[in-house]
Amino acid sequence: MNHLTVKHFKIFRVFKYTIYALLILNVYWFFSEESAAANVRFIAGVTLAQIIEAYAATIDTLSWVVLLLTFELETHVLHGHSLKKPVAWSLQLIRGISYICIVYAFYGYIMKPIGFNNVVPLSGVSDLCALVGSWSYLIDLDEYVAITSANCQSFSSNTSFFQLPGMLAVIDAQGLAKSQALAWVDVINAAAWLLVVLVLEIDMHLQKNASFSGVALKTNHAIKIFLYLVLLLAAIFWGVNGHVFDFWDACLWLIAFFFIELNIVEWRQEGQTNSA
Repeated sequence: MNHLTVKHFKIFRVFKYTIYALLILNVYWFFSEESAAANVRFIAGVTLAQIIEAYAATIDTLSWVVLLLTFELETHVLHGHSLKKPVAWSLQLIRGISYICIVYAFYGYIMKPIGFNNVVPLSGVSDLCALVGSWSYLIDLDEYVAITSANCQSFSSNTSFFQLPGMLAVIDAQGLAKSQALAWVDVINAAAWLLVVLVLEIDMHLQKNASFSGVALKTNHAIKIFLYLVLLLAAIFWGVNGHVFDFWDACLWLIAFFFIELNIVEWRQEGQTNSA
């Protein structure tokens, strides 16, 4: 390996782990956003049963970060080593716990659009300024702003509103439709990622069993292309609708799993070379 190649490899590695570090930071951002929203959504406080509904994105992102790091360990850092059973079992256990949390968070995502189906018309109110005090306005998915005399006329020019179930929070018809769309995109995005890791697990199983080609591998490749396209479209949807952070986060995850895909390709090539 010449000096230029070594330099490029170091730059690539720094870039890769910078992406991973940024994803870890995003866990804190989601927690901050959902904590603020939970104060409005759950007036009596968040119960143990409601934690997943209140902090779905935080739990989901943290679990995905842990899962990503286990994939990095198994497909790159440790793939050339003969793992002792305790190490292999530990990785499987950590990944299993992450999957449980991710599926649990997926349930939380599903509950959000269902919750929007339970909104009720707010009778007797045609002006948001009548709600100044303890009421809030849902300006975006998981983003509530207290209605005050200074901002009550800036949220909506509509004269009819909906109250979100169990909350002192309102939204107009246009905002409700937008929030429902965003919530369903979250569900589609989460489902697509679950399928991605399922296919990755199959890829890793094929690799460990030296199955470098065949119908299963080609099918997996086609499925992953479709799923990554769905994830890219979700990212574009967020970007077009002004959700800059969600767009940024989605792009980081796509880049991160591109690195995992590269790890698997490199692993497969090394296996083919060794068997030649």
